[in-house]
Amino acid sequence: MEKTLRVGIIGAGGIAKDVHIPNYLKCGEKVELAAISDVVKEKAEQVANEFNIPHTFTSYEEMFQKVELDAVSICTPNKFHYPATIAALHAGCHVLCEKPPAMTVKEAEEMAMMGEKAGKILTYGFHYRHAPEVELLKRFIDGGELGDLYAARVTAMRRRGIPGWGVFTNKELQGGGPLIDIGVHMLDTALYLMGYPEPDTVFGVTYQKLGNRKGVGLMGSWDWENFSVEDMARGMITFKNGASIILETAFAANVEKADEMNVTLMGDKGGADVFPLKIYQEKHEALLDITPAYLPKANYHELELRRFVDSCLEDTTPLSTPKQGVYLQQIINGLYESALKGEAVKISENVSI
Repeated sequence: MEKTLRVGIIGAGGIAKDVHIPNYLKCGEKVELAAISDVVKEKAEQVANEFNIPHTFTSYEEMFQKVELDAVSICTPNKFHYPATIAALHAGCHVLCEKPPAMTVKEAEEMAMMGEKAGKILTYGFHYRHAPEVELLKRFIDGGELGDLYAARVTAMRRRGIPGWGVFTNKELQGGGPLIDIGVHMLDTALYLMGYPEPDTVFGVTYQKLGNRKGVGLMGSWDWENFSVEDMARGMITFKNGASIILETAFAANVEKADEMNVTLMGDKGGADVFPLKIYQEKHEALLDITPAYLPKANYHELELRRFVDSCLEDTTPLSTPKQGVYLQQIINGLYESALKGEAVKISENVSI
């Protein structure tokens, strides 16, 4: 009989009830949703009733004590990723933690070390890696079609896309704004396609020009009087292998498109834009643009959750690894530090994993 993964959910907000729980249910008999915890009792009970989850708790510590679990999804604000992950790994659970890994590099390092010590899977919710465009382009890259990838451009821009729900504009709970929320997705996608090179130096600037005043909201009305994060971040990252990335991300900016999420890669044998996928090469004395005639439709989140479940059941390495999480956290925190200091920041070489 096929083993069933007993899963617990930490945090009963939108990402849990709209993404994690429905996609776990699509896994059928492979998954049993056994428990959910949230500091707000009513939220946990409401989600549990909606999805027939038998056990509810207001603390994950009590959940781990009273319910035997194999794995957990951590769907809390960023500030609580670290303590929840450490507790889950200590309790012997595999962990899928929503992005970003943590609030600090030290937290990300300790999470990675705890995962290794516990012998459990620790992975992060970077669902764009599972996009058909990314998977196809990765095959081109692995086949040498783009050659040495030495430059990239990362874009995660919204015209007026400040979230009007949740805690996305609360720096204390989230650690930042668009850089750590949406920019991190495209940054991770670029790094993944580039082979996750080790970062060397970052230079970043942040702005708070539109979020702290009333304005048109395309994603609901936000609490502009308590807006404590950046509304735009820009930066440059260099890597120890000589590669570089230019990054631009915003919740709100005076640009044409309402929402643009993209990665551009440049190699010595070819380049590409990822969304939509278009590959640029020089062959047979001609410059060529290559586009796929067909790509399958895919629910990135569903693939992410299915693959996490399979990794847990089959003891295979997940697509997103803890060491990659540390590199990503180094870059994010380095960009914020650089913006605060007004100068480039050298990434520490002392990665303790």
